[in-house]
Amino acid sequence: MKPGEIVISTAGRDTGRYFIVISVVNNRYILVADGDIRRIDDPKLKNAKHVKSTGYIIEELSIWLAEGRRIRNEDLRGFILDYQKNEEAR
Repeated sequence: MKPGEIVISTAGRDTGRYFIVISVVNNRYILVADGDIRRIDDPKLKNAKHVKSTGYIIEELSIWLAEGRRIRNEDLRGFILDYQKNEEAR
């Protein structure tokens, strides 16, 4: 998994929710946020085994994370909503 990738939680109270990978802590844990319940300033530490990758990486967000730019919670919510709308259209 890479920063900027959209994942779906498969375990815990947040099962079925979409998140965006903010950073990779190590080969076992990642930090995720959705801009709603889990905000960018307080990402959730999640076991990588407990999320399913969608295979979709938001390139723009990936670059922002690498550059250390300020990211707003509205940006995260917008990226997730756009992804969900595209998935529904398929």
